[in-house]
Amino acid sequence: MSFSSKVKDEMAGIVPASRHCGIAETAAFIAASGNVSDGRLVFTGDSDSFKKKLFTLLKKTYNIEQYDESRGLPEDTAEEILGSVHYPEMKDGVVSGIILKQSCCRRSFLRGFFLAGGSMSDPAKGYHLEMVCVSEAQAQQLIGLLESDDIKARSMKRKGHYVVYFKESEAIAEFLNITGAHLCMMDLENLRIEKGLRSDVNRRVNCDTANINKSLAASARQVEDIVFLKQEIGLGRLPEKLKQIAELRLEYPELNLKELGEMLQPPVGKSGINHRLRKLQELAEELRKNPALRPEGQ
Repeated sequence: MSFSSKVKDEMAGIVPASRHCGIAETAAFIAASGNVSDGRLVFTGDSDSFKKKLFTLLKKTYNIEQYDESRGLPEDTAEEILGSVHYPEMKDGVVSGIILKQSCCRRSFLRGFFLAGGSMSDPAKGYHLEMVCVSEAQAQQLIGLLESDDIKARSMKRKGHYVVYFKESEAIAEFLNITGAHLCMMDLENLRIEKGLRSDVNRRVNCDTANINKSLAASARQVEDIVFLKQEIGLGRLPEKLKQIAELRLEYPELNLKELGEMLQPPVGKSGINHRLRKLQELAEELRKNPALRPEGQ
């Protein structure tokens, strides 16, 4: 089962706490997938979660026990439902604000709309939640309802339909929270934590690798300078402190500055070792620029 199906399955099991919330969710079903023909009301949603929730809404909100999927609801039954959602005012799929006054009803509407026309990607692969609308006006109403819960959404036109979507993981988590899909929200949060930890580990590993590479490159340059000095003037001509660190670096090119310093007696700190190696570098550079500084006989 896809993550999107898990979300819808959890939403389908939520029974509206009050009749006005049930009406709001039914209004979303009609706005997103309802069709009225010859007075009959037919719903085009065909997923198991949609059907499950539709039967729940019809029974709990309107005391309707049966629904013919092929023919829909008969005119007399449909009339009651269409009247409750102010269907005559529903132009371009935009639902009357009368049934969306309370926050609980707005959230029920969003839940119903996602069940009827929404989907989301597997958060293990990426973050994307979208709902398909029948008109631009409907898309704008949906964006407004989401913004009332501080969820920033965008819209785009795709294949003749308007799609409301958002890609931020925090926004998707909040959407699952306000629509009651708390178990899926927790799964999403766990995935976010895992991905965050994995990203942090990778960042640290990359940082450590970069530092190691930087240290090895510096060591290689130091060894090159010391070998040059050894060939040109001999390490025995160096001051004793420079001679000691030069010989140590040649013998232990893999050690860092702290480890080199700890091998001296008495031990020398990183700054002291760095100072001595820099002196060797300066001496090598000076000798490269001015070969006349070489001792006689060299």
